[in-house]
Amino acid sequence: MFDKILIANRGEIALRVIRACREMGIKSVAVHSTADSDAMHVRMADEAICIGPASGTESYLNIASIIAACEVTGAQAIHPGYGFLSENAKFVQIVEDHDLTFIGPTADHIRIMGDKITAKETISALGVPCVPGSAGGVPSLAEAKRIGAEIGYPVIIKATAGGGGKGMKVAQTAADMESAFQTARAEGKSNFGNDEVYIEKYLTTPRHIEIQVFGDGKGNAVHLGERDCSLQRRHQKVFEEAPGPTITAEERAKIGKICADAVANINYIGAGTIEFLYENGEFYFIEMNTRLQVEHPVTESIFGVDLVREQIRVAEGLPMSFTQDDLEINGHSIEVRINAERLPNFAPCPGMITHFHAPGGLGVRMDSALYDGYSIPPYYDSLIGKLIVHGRDRQEALSRLNRALGELIVDGIDTTIPLFSQLLQEDDIHSGNYNIHWLEKWLEATYGA
Repeated sequence: MFDKILIANRGEIALRVIRACREMGIKSVAVHSTADSDAMHVRMADEAICIGPASGTESYLNIASIIAACEVTGAQAIHPGYGFLSENAKFVQIVEDHDLTFIGPTADHIRIMGDKITAKETISALGVPCVPGSAGGVPSLAEAKRIGAEIGYPVIIKATAGGGGKGMKVAQTAADMESAFQTARAEGKSNFGNDEVYIEKYLTTPRHIEIQVFGDGKGNAVHLGERDCSLQRRHQKVFEEAPGPTITAEERAKIGKICADAVANINYIGAGTIEFLYENGEFYFIEMNTRLQVEHPVTESIFGVDLVREQIRVAEGLPMSFTQDDLEINGHSIEVRINAERLPNFAPCPGMITHFHAPGGLGVRMDSALYDGYSIPPYYDSLIGKLIVHGRDRQEALSRLNRALGELIVDGIDTTIPLFSQLLQEDDIHSGNYNIHWLEKWLEATYGA
């Protein structure tokens, strides 16, 4: 049993892990930059240690400082949260080389799934359906044009090391291919140090559906249903729900078993998410995230499980505390991401919180590290909180979300709270009639943005 866990992250996800540790009787260590010395995760942890200057590169991404913090505090394991070093195979290897436990998948699994081409080849061989496209990297424009003609336009060119919407360009016709191909390569090189790209068929009206999987590293795995994350802006999720409003029980069982069997076959350990585009009743693999997702609370809500606690358990070598037969969906859950951003252009809006009031009541959860007088630093992601609601069905969850948004107060800065209040007035949101392009079209029509 771990006595002490270091959380290599900040903000609400660091608090999330600290809370799980406290319930399990495990001491927690917070690391922080100089800009985060007064952050809530620093205040709530049993111990805290500064690991560098404000810049994420010199602090939360500083592997040597994080390992040193473990040695100084006696922490036996590291929970990476999401972002930062959570999917860095080099970091995992260094953690293991120092006789520490990484609470997550192995370095090999992170490495395999971190490269989009290798991930697609691996997952396809395990029986997971994939989008038609190139067999591997596309080395030249001539080859890109040949593949485009073979699978048919539109196509999307993606950087193999990409993520967060960077290094992704759509070619609607053959005439667009040269510009899209060169731009995707340039973005891959500048953002990830790798200009290799691959090509896939571009689906015109898909939904974004992801399957939560969990393995014990010993050949056992389960799935915890799906999340619909179709409401996105520039490939960034803003509104997530579970179960998906358009997925049938039969579809859920079928794709869930495929995903659970796939990760069981590779002895995957911990939480993972297999992401798909879903169109006309078919699932097409996009990528696998080898970490806890930002939107994991909606899955926890409908299944009544603590995924962070489960991550810690299997990292200790214990079996999962549930089987597939134990997992039954109860109701509906929705999460909205509250960002410190100014509408309509979503410009970052750091600054001091003059007043913060979290909503409450039945079926309402607010994951946030805000407090009155806290100054949001300008150096990190603009996510400042997640509002999660749970209801007996989707309509109750939507009504509860509307009520909770009305109670949520974040004064002193601009946030995306008004966006969600507006979205809840739209018939398409209530009917679930939207796809991954819906929000950007709505924003353009509403704000011209």
